[in-house]
Amino acid sequence: MPRKRQAACILLTFLGLSGLVGAVTRTYYLGIVEEYWNYVPQGKNIITGRSFSEDKLATLFLERGPNRIGSLYKKAVYRHYTDETYSTEIPKPPWLGFLGPILRAEVGDVIVIHLKNFASRPYSLHPHGVFYNKDSEGALYPDGTSGRNKDDDRVPPGKNYTYVWPVREEYAPAPADANCLTWVYHSHIDAPKDICSGLIGPLLVCKEGKGSLPPLPLGSLFPVGLYQTKIFSLNGYLFGNFPEPDMCVGESVSWHLFGMGNEIDIHSIYFYGNTFISRGHRTDVVNLFPATFLTTEMIVENPGKWMITCQVSDHLQAGMLGQYNVGNCKSGTSHPKMKGQQRHYFIAAEKILWDYGPQGYNKFSGLPLNASGSGSEFYFTQGDNRIGGRYWKARYTEYVDATFAQRKRLSEAEAHLGILGPVIKAEVGDTLLVTFANKADKVYSILPHGVIYDKASDAAPNLDGFLKPGAHVKPGETFTYRWTVPESVSPTADDPPCLTYLYFSAVEPIKDTSSGLVGPLLVCKKGTLNADGTQKGIDKEFYLLFTVFDENLSRYLDENVQKFTWRPFAVDKEDKEFVKSNRMHAINGYMYGNQPGLTMCKKDRVSWHLIGMGTDTDMHGVYFQGNTIHLRGTHRDSLALFPHVATTAFMQPDRAGIFRVFCSTLHHFERGMNQIYEVSSCGNKDPSEQPYGMIRTFYIAAEEVEWDYAPNKNWEFEKQHLDAGRERHGDIFMNHTENWIGSQYKKVVYREYTNGEFVEIKARPPREEHLALLGPMIHAEVGDSILIVFMNKANRPYSISAQGVEDMDTGRQLQVPITKPGEIKTYRWTVPKRSGPGPSDPNCIPWVYYSTVNFVKDTYSGLMGPLITCREGVLNEKGRRSDVDYEFALLFLVFNENESWYLDENIKKYLNKDPRDFKPSDDFEESNKMHAINGKIFGNLHGLIMNEDSMTNWYLLGIGSEVDIHTVHYHAESFLFKIDKSYREDVYDLFPGTFQTIELFADHPGTWLLHCHVSDHIHAGMETTYTVLRNLDNRIPYSTKSPGGAPQPATVPSNEEPGKEQLYFFGKNLGPRGAKAALVILFIIGLFLLMVTVILSLCLRWARKQVAYQEVQSCALPTDAL
Repeated sequence: MPRKRQAACILLTFLGLSGLVGAVTRTYYLGIVEEYWNYVPQGKNIITGRSFSEDKLATLFLERGPNRIGSLYKKAVYRHYTDETYSTEIPKPPWLGFLGPILRAEVGDVIVIHLKNFASRPYSLHPHGVFYNKDSEGALYPDGTSGRNKDDDRVPPGKNYTYVWPVREEYAPAPADANCLTWVYHSHIDAPKDICSGLIGPLLVCKEGKGSLPPLPLGSLFPVGLYQTKIFSLNGYLFGNFPEPDMCVGESVSWHLFGMGNEIDIHSIYFYGNTFISRGHRTDVVNLFPATFLTTEMIVENPGKWMITCQVSDHLQAGMLGQYNVGNCKSGTSHPKMKGQQRHYFIAAEKILWDYGPQGYNKFSGLPLNASGSGSEFYFTQGDNRIGGRYWKARYTEYVDATFAQRKRLSEAEAHLGILGPVIKAEVGDTLLVTFANKADKVYSILPHGVIYDKASDAAPNLDGFLKPGAHVKPGETFTYRWTVPESVSPTADDPPCLTYLYFSAVEPIKDTSSGLVGPLLVCKKGTLNADGTQKGIDKEFYLLFTVFDENLSRYLDENVQKFTWRPFAVDKEDKEFVKSNRMHAINGYMYGNQPGLTMCKKDRVSWHLIGMGTDTDMHGVYFQGNTIHLRGTHRDSLALFPHVATTAFMQPDRAGIFRVFCSTLHHFERGMNQIYEVSSCGNKDPSEQPYGMIRTFYIAAEEVEWDYAPNKNWEFEKQHLDAGRERHGDIFMNHTENWIGSQYKKVVYREYTNGEFVEIKARPPREEHLALLGPMIHAEVGDSILIVFMNKANRPYSISAQGVEDMDTGRQLQVPITKPGEIKTYRWTVPKRSGPGPSDPNCIPWVYYSTVNFVKDTYSGLMGPLITCREGVLNEKGRRSDVDYEFALLFLVFNENESWYLDENIKKYLNKDPRDFKPSDDFEESNKMHAINGKIFGNLHGLIMNEDSMTNWYLLGIGSEVDIHTVHYHAESFLFKIDKSYREDVYDLFPGTFQTIELFADHPGTWLLHCHVSDHIHAGMETTYTVLRNLDNRIPYSTKSPGGAPQPATVPSNEEPGKEQLYFFGKNLGPRGAKAALVILFIIGLFLLMVTVILSLCLRWARKQVAYQEVQSCALPTDAL
């Protein structure tokens, strides 16, 4: 008995101590193994039920042959084991595919990974979304570290390494985030190759107490290589071979989604049959890009087998689709009753002759669309092997009743719809009955986003055990679809009153939509619609579809060739120029300003419903000139659109005039994806000159310079040294040969001068060194007026124009005034309230300024800079922010020097060849595409330095073309970005025409990698480092360059302190903060030990007394015989 009591006393002591230690150490034993992976283990297309011998598209990717590998590939993968013997593997759910095991932790935990490399080459382990020191980063790059801090970067074959990742509070999900944030871990020696080899897995970081939810990680992965080895997969599966996860009606399911890959890895992941919430927004499609991580939350309510697909056309036809099962597992589950209206639509599919330019001329240039030498000539000229601007297409048309005898007349408000079908609208609680008549000559259907339908009204083409007559309505037949709008699909509290979706034909979805069958659908909150179907509180509604209609994929291509080409029998439909001429860059089916009906009045409340569709080149930056839009509590003048994604934005124009709305993706802009919207006064007089606050004057010149993208070549050399045998990806961009220009080019840049004499350039302070190629950072507050005194010191005409602000020089015209060489002009911009931060924005938001004489060539030649607008009272007397410690502006852009004004001069100077006789090769053109951050590549951008415990704001700027998808990743730190609320990330997705402020609290000293996570961009040098200095040294040096110009990334190494104020503690050099923390920890440990000693002493003393008492009781005492 006393021994038991003593043991209980000691056990209680240790339980008390463990209760004081809050963190949980989560230990994992991971092994890297090589294996053969089959992308189609079931050997057939599960979606269609056909064997691959019957499926031509599938055969292209999966058939083995002399020049094709097939479906079986050797890969390296992470495997999970029970202990350090690595003898027993822990099984994982089959739907994880080749992904590594799910690593999970809550805020406050510590993740310990014991990694063993069983593979045949070195690999590593690098996490997103958690804290790490240099010895656990697992990423190989020139960061100035050595020894123990370098061992984590590469684990050789047969070796072990232990990584320690604390999950600190500053990496916690933000209040508006989901309970568990989705991150990944992957190998990072040559990250693109390592990931494509298979070394990637999900990592979930959860709020305290929220780490037990059942996750469904779905990685959208795309190994990159030769054409035959490009595999568009879901967790390593193709054509429905993805093992179907099961769930029950009424369950809450978290889908953890992430993407990796290259420029073409724009994914629109569509969950058929159910909707979900992502970052507070109701939808059924989310976009994934390389290193995009999302957690979506779905309340499953629609039973059946439903598809998961990527709606990007190329990816869909290449097999990026799977399925999930929803069962009625519980008794008593039923669909909610619809108590709203029944709204009936009568819609027909009809074959029509469509004209992409019905007015016959370019509304911007005034030239005929087929004018010789014009940009539009290529698309609108008929010829022996050219169709021109008219095509047979199909369109959804609305009729008045079920007889389909009389078309419903389009109102003036609907004149802009063009190729779009009629707008379908419903409120929550309503039932939609859509009677569809196929009056065309092909089999078609209607499939909607955003609403609920059962299998009887399912138009998806997958085989799921149900007869679905609505999935294939033959010519001459009719079918009535029943769609419901229950509360579960309602817009959220953070959503606009009406969510924008689309409907489309899904018999052969790529061909059907390329033929024209698409229309808009609105799902609105209760009480949002008037009796006539218009939105309450909205004066004008516009619906815009941005897509490159690929007529080569239309069902009517052969008919168009026969009717419109002059020699149809001689047309080669595979000819590159013929194919290109049939890709029509259109808004609602119109090009070069030919769209009618985009008219409104000043002060009108305008609702813009914007829709994307198409393939991986359909990355659209929709820009509204002259006015800003309100988007989830933010002020913008542009937004990004992708296939099958739709957005609702609001505008209240305050300025009369003629303005453009266009796609700011450069190639789309020049190929006709731009229209005109007109704002009339309508009796609303322009206010008299507003009394603006401060007038901020800047003296800026455009001047030509010799620019070096990579003055120092050590970055690639050091990577080669650290990873022997590594391919030298940078040679084509940096080496000067007889056929490559190298890293130096003549360019034109904006530079600031001290006054209007334009003699003395204004010196950039150390904190602006990072701007590099960019023009000066212009700051202004709401209410200010900006005067730009601009001198053109270049040898050709240029201008200066800004997004976001009100340009007072254009008046009602579209053209910004041009400044000729040698001229000086003054440009005036004002900053009304709509140009400043919105209610949900940070204190300052970024825009850009650039030259618009030739938008594409001026941009690639180098003319751009950041413009920052702030709330009143944010800027100090010097015009800088008073609310943050540092601000940095970063432009991520693939500078295409092939489209610069100075290409011929560069050929002549650096290749010593006559440009007229020079024939550029593919390699030459590739060598001139400089994947730059602020005009620098391969670690040559300097000046990104800040002190520890500093609040920093970063202005991320996106400009460019289809290749300019940039996922900006910060090693070692996470950040917050705001839309309607704040969200936690360590990667931000950036696209042409998008600009964002991110808020980063720099609290992790060291030199860390900053790069674009797109595979080709990594290899092409779109990476640099930033440095967080310890508080011991709070002096920011003027320059981060050594005398030779090489970067010095290890100014203050992360785990060492220069000088004498150090404490050597258990093998670590600690500065003052570290020493203080160590003393506090030692004090706490000492206090605990003292408590243990006291309690043990008391227990032992008590135990001794008990023993003595028993001995007394058991002794034979002396007795008296009497």
